[in-house]
Amino acid sequence: MAPIQVIGAGLGRTGTDSLRFALNILGYNTHHLKCLLTDPTIDTDGFYEAYLNRETADWDHLYKNYDAAVDFSGATFYYDLHKKYPEAKVLLTVRPVDSWYKSIKNSIFRLVTESPKLKEGELGFNMQRLSAAVCMDGHIFDPELFLQEEKIKQMYTDHVAEVKRRIPAEQLLVIELGEGWPRLCEFLGKDVPDVPYPSSNSTAEFIDYFVDGNRPDSVIPVPTKA
Repeated sequence: MAPIQVIGAGLGRTGTDSLRFALNILGYNTHHLKCLLTDPTIDTDGFYEAYLNRETADWDHLYKNYDAAVDFSGATFYYDLHKKYPEAKVLLTVRPVDSWYKSIKNSIFRLVTESPKLKEGELGFNMQRLSAAVCMDGHIFDPELFLQEEKIKQMYTDHVAEVKRRIPAEQLLVIELGEGWPRLCEFLGKDVPDVPYPSSNSTAEFIDYFVDGNRPDSVIPVPTKA
């Protein structure tokens, strides 16, 4: 399905799974780290080799069934994808750095340090190796590195600044956590759907999905009324 039309440059835990569902509603087929668990056609070895040797990566092959990429694969390779697909729009999801670190610590870091499935290799060697590499160059999957809180926060801040510096302003939309449809649809040239903007992958949902293995990906989550 490549070429990639939309690149999500925002790091995980900035609303990337909600963005994945939103882009799918708008008609895209969106790659996300979760797809490594649900799509058997994904070449996890190829993604790992791309991480090691980006200049020789076959991006058309790696994203052959997708025309949008978000979360850690998209965020890790955002500039490589921008160079390969210069017409693609880039979305940068952001949130305050303190709440981002807290969210990572209560979700992905818990998966790394507490999950029996991860410790026992039940998520699969290729999946674990790839995730450990592409998630902020291994810093999230290394407890000693991740607990250097100020360093990790600075990496987040530097990433946001780098994306804003590297991507032309007319191709970049910065999306604050909790935003809805209007600016996104205007930027992508799409009509606003007659459904609420998705709300997916809260900390509790993350633990349920990755640790407990409950994966209802056929359901598009929407916000519940208060």
